[in-house]
Amino acid sequence: MANNAKSGRVAVRLCLMALAVLLAAMLSLCLGPVSLTPAQLWQGLWGQGDGASILAYVRLPRTVGCLLAGAALAVSGGIIQTVLANPLAAPSTIGVNSGAGLGVALCCALAPGALAAVPLAAFLGAFVGVLFILLLAEKAGASRITLVLAGVALSSMFSAGVDAVVTLYPDALIGYSDFRIGGMANLYMGKLLPAGAVILVSILLSLLLASEMDLLALGTDTAQSLGLRVRPVRVILLALAAALAGAAVSFAGLLGFVGLIVPHMVRRMLGGGSLRLVAGCALCGAALLTFCDLVSRLAFAPFELPVGIVLSLAGGPFFLWLLFQKKGAHL
Repeated sequence: MANNAKSGRVAVRLCLMALAVLLAAMLSLCLGPVSLTPAQLWQGLWGQGDGASILAYVRLPRTVGCLLAGAALAVSGGIIQTVLANPLAAPSTIGVNSGAGLGVALCCALAPGALAAVPLAAFLGAFVGVLFILLLAEKAGASRITLVLAGVALSSMFSAGVDAVVTLYPDALIGYSDFRIGGMANLYMGKLLPAGAVILVSILLSLLLASEMDLLALGTDTAQSLGLRVRPVRVILLALAAALAGAAVSFAGLLGFVGLIVPHMVRRMLGGGSLRLVAGCALCGAALLTFCDLVSRLAFAPFELPVGIVLSLAGGPFFLWLLFQKKGAHL
C-alpha cells in the first residue's frame, strides 16, 4: 500500500511538471512586445490572424528552442551526476559545455555552410571533455571537488580555444558574446531540427537505460557483481550526456547551471530512481529554461537580457549553497 501511495504521488508530481511545461510554453508564445490572447494564439498556430507571422518566425522557434535546450541540459546533468557519483558535476561545471562550444566554433570556421554538421561537432567537443573527466575519475580516484576544479581548468582551455578561433576567423560565430553567455535570440526552425532530433533520440535512449543507471548508482563493485558491464555502459551514458549538452549548445550557446540545478530539484520532488530522474529532468528543465527566458524578455522590456544571465544569477548562489552544505562531508 505504501509503495502504491508513493507511486501515486510521483505520478501526480510528474503530471504537475508536464502542466508547468505547457503553461511555460503558452506564456512564452503569448507574451512579448505584442501580446496575444489564447484565441489569437490558436489562430496563429494554424497560420491565421494577425499573430501568425510573429508566432511562425519569432516566438515558436524560440519557445521550442527553450524546451529542447532545457530538457537536454537537465537530463545531461542528471546522467553525469549519476555516472560520476558527484552532485557537483554538471555540463557547465566539468567542461562539457565549453568543449561543445569549441566544436561549434571550429565547425563554423572550417565549414560555415554545413549547418547540419554543427550538432555533430558540438557532440564531439562535449565528448572529448566528458572522456577527460571520466579518465580522471577512474585513473586518479579524484575527489568530488578535484573533479570540479579539473572541469574548471578544462573549461578555461576550451574557452581559450574558442577565443582563438574567433580571433582568427572573426565571422565564425556571429554574435559571439550572446553565444558565450547563452541566449535564444534569432532562432529559426531549420537551425533547431538537427539538434532537436539528437535531443529527442538521446532522451529516449536515456529512459531505456534507466535500469543500468540505477545499477551504476550502487557503485562500481556492486554493479559488476550484479552482472553489469560497467565500463561500456558508463561510456554509453556519458556519450548520451555529451550528445544532449552538445546539441543544446549548438543553438543555445553556453548556458550554465540548468544541468546542476534541475537534477537536485527533481530528486527532492520525486525521490530516487533513474527513470523518474530522467523524466523529471526533461520536464523541469524545459519549464525552467522557458520561464527564465520569459523573464529575460519581459523584465527590462523593451531591452532584453540573454537568458544565460538570468540562469547565472539563480544558479551561482545555488552552487555555492550546494558546495558549502557539503563542507562536513569528504569532498
